[in-house]
Amino acid sequence: MDTWVILVVFLALGFEYVNGFHDAANAIATSVLTRALSIRAAVVMCACLNFIGAISSTAVAKTMGQGLVDPTNITASVVVAALIGAILWDLITWHYGLPTSSTHALVGGIVGAVAGHKGLAVLKYEGIHKVLVGLVLSPVVGILAACTVMILFLWIFGKKAPRKLNRDFRHWQILSAGLMAFSHGSNDGQKTMGIIAMALASGAALAHGGGAAAHFVIPTWVKLSCACAMGLGSGAGGWRIIKTIGRNMIELQPIQGCVAESSAAVVILAASHLGAPISTTHTISSTIMGVGMTKRFSAVKWKTVGNVVMAWILTLPLSALLGFCAVEVVQLIVR
Repeated sequence: MDTWVILVVFLALGFEYVNGFHDAANAIATSVLTRALSIRAAVVMCACLNFIGAISSTAVAKTMGQGLVDPTNITASVVVAALIGAILWDLITWHYGLPTSSTHALVGGIVGAVAGHKGLAVLKYEGIHKVLVGLVLSPVVGILAACTVMILFLWIFGKKAPRKLNRDFRHWQILSAGLMAFSHGSNDGQKTMGIIAMALASGAALAHGGGAAAHFVIPTWVKLSCACAMGLGSGAGGWRIIKTIGRNMIELQPIQGCVAESSAAVVILAASHLGAPISTTHTISSTIMGVGMTKRFSAVKWKTVGNVVMAWILTLPLSALLGFCAVEVVQLIVR
């Protein structure tokens, strides 16, 4: 195996691990902060279900691996640069506790690295368009879904005593947190599978004079290694981001946490079925906003929301810039 391909595998698994602890809050923040689960139980459940979700299909992996750029148009060194850009952005935002999208960091890294290598013309704009549509639609659908379900639940359960209602929904929230962890693995867990497969296809194309894209596959060892890295990263947790999502944005009750998690999970699972790499971070953050808005508009801490949205907006261009800079450095090394 080519040295650059080996480096891709190493960095991709590192990115998957970082993704796991960066995005662990997506699945467990609300259930921990409403005390439906202890931190230990939540972390173990999150890690196991992230692993299972990651190996459940390959639709998102194929979109990431061949939907943004034809692997025959790049080299493994370009994929290395893309991963460096994405990892740097993930670490920067993790340091500041900002729940940004690892998906869009990875897409931005790919776009920037490919642009620095061969220019924008080799990018597949239909694949980028799919990502951008998901960027816009997933938060909107998440807010609408959470608002609708929360209003329905309040209409059905509104006459129950608050203490009894919260006690009952703590049990249901364990299921919703599990569903959220599984859905997170089914979407985020597959993205680096596609990146490794992209590098393998690129290497095969160079070895055989092109045509590797027609035989794009996700090897079993890639699925299992990425799923393990995601699970281990999830087990490491991400407390800075858990605090931002669950406590700084809105004070959650168990019924609200259950609705936010289950609504987000349904949106993410639908996207995974369609092979659309959406942001799980955007989706859960938007459903939390949605349940808060049904309580009262001022219940949402809009200053925190504004900081999160600004980080969302900056992710694609800045991770692309990091990927562009990384590929320039890598190409100097290759020369």
